[in-house]
Amino acid sequence: MANFTSFYPSMFILVGIPGLEIVPNWISIMFCSFYIMALFGNLILILVIPLSSSLHSPMYSFLFLLAANDTLLSNCIVPKMLSILWFNLKLISFNGCLLQMFFVHCFTSTESGLLLTMAFDRYLAICKPLRYTMIMTNTLIMKMVIILLARATILIAPTLILIKLFPAFKTNVIAHSYCEHMAVVKLAAADIRVNSVLGLIVAFTILGVDVLLVLLSYSIIFHAVCNIPSKTACLKAFNTCTPHICVFLSFYALAFFSFLSHRYGKNIPSYVHIILSDMYLLVPPMLNPIIYGIKTKRIRDQVWSVVYSQKPISQFSPSQIEIHF
Repeated sequence: MANFTSFYPSMFILVGIPGLEIVPNWISIMFCSFYIMALFGNLILILVIPLSSSLHSPMYSFLFLLAANDTLLSNCIVPKMLSILWFNLKLISFNGCLLQMFFVHCFTSTESGLLLTMAFDRYLAICKPLRYTMIMTNTLIMKMVIILLARATILIAPTLILIKLFPAFKTNVIAHSYCEHMAVVKLAAADIRVNSVLGLIVAFTILGVDVLLVLLSYSIIFHAVCNIPSKTACLKAFNTCTPHICVFLSFYALAFFSFLSHRYGKNIPSYVHIILSDMYLLVPPMLNPIIYGIKTKRIRDQVWSVVYSQKPISQFSPSQIEIHF
């Protein structure tokens, strides 16, 4: 019998999607399509928002950051997924796996935090319009971004340290398409209760708290909007929130559906859990630019303006290509 106490892998093997190995083509095509759409849509926002002076406001600065975060998140997981499905390149180094895990969870944490800051921005714009410009300053935006990055690093780094402290592993085969925290932890030949509890604490501290604060913000917003006497003004105020609400629902609905099915769906096949986890990471980056592009006329106008502009990008002045915070 193998002596697991002396087994410490230098490499992990990512299986991909267990149970669907014989039908990878349609899955890989779907993942690749989502990836291309996410890159294309978010890169357009990253390009257009700094170039368009009419989009130099806090709301669009947060959207710029969201697009940048979604681009990084997509690049963090999809290339490896496709290499597994297309070329059967399943090996990933131990440290590379931990690095991917760190960035995946950091980017999802930052995504959640950005959705919270965008809800706060809409709260100030609708409920405190006279004080909006005084409160939502460039300095405040920078502080919020720094806090979001620090929160992600401080909460997620200990999970990686605990994994590095495991004395041994039962196997190096990860039954997943990317290095997800609990998928790696379950391989350890050690007590994993601390890791499991820490994972739940991190999930609640980030996703749970953010959801509660976003819901609180929108309950206040809807109460304020309903008390506006003018129906036209009420509709306009509500429309400014619609894109963010759609993005919020797409991200958190997939997040909680994936989380609950993984924790309580014991009779659900493993490949369903993995596909749900993949969709949680792939669908929001694809949908976010589509939702904002469809629902925000100013963005649509600026995209067409840049696309059909006779002035090449290289001729824009530095002030025109600077994102304002």
